[in-house]
Amino acid sequence: MTQEYLSYTSKKKIVLILLLVAIIIVGIISMTSGSTPLKISEVVRAVMGQGDSVSQTVIWNIRLPRIAAGFLAGAGLSVAACVMQSTLRNPLASPFTLGLSHAAIFGATIAIISFGAGSIQTSATDSVIIQNPYLVATSAFGWTMIATVFILLLAKIRGVSPEAMVLAGMALSTLFEAGTSIVQNFAPDVRVAATVFWRFGDLGRASWNEVAIMAIIISISTVYFLIRRWDYNALDSGEESAQGLGVNVQRVRLGGMFTASLITAVVVSFLGIIGFIGLVGPHLTRRFIGGDHRFLIPASALTGTLLLLVSDTVARTIIAPVVLPVGTVTAFLGAPLFLYLLMKGYGKK
Repeated sequence: MTQEYLSYTSKKKIVLILLLVAIIIVGIISMTSGSTPLKISEVVRAVMGQGDSVSQTVIWNIRLPRIAAGFLAGAGLSVAACVMQSTLRNPLASPFTLGLSHAAIFGATIAIISFGAGSIQTSATDSVIIQNPYLVATSAFGWTMIATVFILLLAKIRGVSPEAMVLAGMALSTLFEAGTSIVQNFAPDVRVAATVFWRFGDLGRASWNEVAIMAIIISISTVYFLIRRWDYNALDSGEESAQGLGVNVQRVRLGGMFTASLITAVVVSFLGIIGFIGLVGPHLTRRFIGGDHRFLIPASALTGTLLLLVSDTVARTIIAPVVLPVGTVTAFLGAPLFLYLLMKGYGKK
């Protein structure tokens, strides 16, 4: 039995190592690719502070914050969805199917239209800019947490089932989408354009300040999930079995949902909407890791990171120097992948 267990764990550790190596490779490719191509030697010198001023500016002010944001956002969204799927026992549960992304869009719309946080920059390109990104982020974060509190109160006070929580999230999505449309209907074209611009997820919005905030919250939240890993394993066998093992199901469910929603609120408020990473990442990981949350949580984080970094690299290079919104690329790549997983009959396993 000891030898079988060691073989069981060693295979999962190998998958984790391979994912980490793949992330490093993609990260290097991402640092060398873009509208200003750099050689690996130039990247190394710039990271060490020995390169020319152009390469140092490109690496330290543009690409490294972008890669760090991709690492944190991909890991955070994937881990959040992984825990939501476990606590709600619903394979379609994710920050976006529960209405949190639509709440963030509504909050950003309020900030941009009602408080004038977005406009068109008068130039040769007439590009749309967000004049006060922190106001937009704060409003998006606040409305995301309002949606989270509503879902959690519904679960606690009314004692609704996990399936009903997902349905409540879908109802919230419709409600916030309607609210967004109403607000936009009375707004000038300039601010509507700024709202549409914000909806497209973009890792390039993150500076080192935003990266630091996301790193603190996502790291603490991931540690909390890892501490609760045995509880999530118990929940996979059913609520009655988990209660028989001494797990406070309601407390674990509410704590996991709140923490996962906190991650989502922070990522979405700073970077915009990045779809399908949270939904596809955990499903793809389970095919190679299984359902043991001791390995599933860190592997989901690495898988989400890898998917988002690959998507962002594609977005920056496919029609360079034009940079596509990474949210559109993740949706374009994630939707077929998720359909493939469904056709393979993953839900029956």
